[in-house]
Amino acid sequence: MSQTTPQVSDLNIAANIPLPAPALLCHEIARSGPQAEFVAKSREVIREIIFGQDPRLLLVAGPCSIHDVDAGRQYAERLAGLAEQVSEKILLVMRVYFEKPRTTVGWKGLIMDPELDGSDNIVSGLRIARSFLRDIIDLGIPTATELLDPITPQYIADLISWSAIGARTTESQTHRQMASGLSMPLGFKNTTNGSITAAVNAIKAATCPQTFLGIGAEGIASAVTTNGNPDCHIILRGGENGPNYSSDHVAKTSGQLEAHGLQPAIMIDASHDNSGKDHVNQPAVLADIVAQRAAGNTDIIGAMIESNLVAGSQKFPQPVADLTFGQSITDKCIDWETTEKVVQEAAAAL
Repeated sequence: MSQTTPQVSDLNIAANIPLPAPALLCHEIARSGPQAEFVAKSREVIREIIFGQDPRLLLVAGPCSIHDVDAGRQYAERLAGLAEQVSEKILLVMRVYFEKPRTTVGWKGLIMDPELDGSDNIVSGLRIARSFLRDIIDLGIPTATELLDPITPQYIADLISWSAIGARTTESQTHRQMASGLSMPLGFKNTTNGSITAAVNAIKAATCPQTFLGIGAEGIASAVTTNGNPDCHIILRGGENGPNYSSDHVAKTSGQLEAHGLQPAIMIDASHDNSGKDHVNQPAVLADIVAQRAAGNTDIIGAMIESNLVAGSQKFPQPVADLTFGQSITDKCIDWETTEKVVQEAAAAL
């Protein structure tokens, strides 16, 4: 009797669609010389803020996630005007988040599902994301994103001025290794349970040389060896036990960083657990952060707010045609009028 060899591979794979090589996509949607110069300069300015050479506050503001590029561009146009008004005291950087970690399942961001319908056209998502980043840079606004998938940076990182490693991935060795090779300044959030130690360990790992599995510009699997990223800092975002933006929390965090020989550079997220996951509380949290900074605490180098054209968030999934223009489909955000007010007040206080 003949025996059939059992299938042992790809038992649970429904599709495996090749992506274009990063070099090909970056050539197709190329960055211009002025765009490259802008990214390099904005990274250097952010680096100077982290290390205390630029006295301004770094403020990362924008939608929780980008799901509608038209609304995103309109927001960016308004942010560009506001950034100019407060430029002496605040460096405004726009949140341009294309990847969203999910607790269980859900929409995973514009790169993963640009049509918002579960079709998961990642190639289209990468093209849209790269084109959108160029548009924001052309408005004179530095870009910020959370890098979630370790392959994504090969396609968009050259257009990013600052990036974050999120609370769910700060403890991930894969993300610490990835961060060690990134070319922009980067913040590690404390974990969802509020652990500062995990973020401190992440910074230590990311500043060291690492070797790990990755892909090259040609899309070929490779062993990547890094020099380490010297421009990392911590982001306090609260945790399961509540907020961690008070002066006591900041002082303890500074002490932990210094004890490990790290720069006591602290950004504070006014959203997430620091706001009790209620967008209405973000202005008060930001005001407290700014007050600490104005009182002389220069270890606070920046803040984050989640902001959109329209306040709150809307239920998703639902038909794309029924979505409210400029309103988040992920976390709740403050609206543009509130954003403009709190940023101007922050600049005045500083």
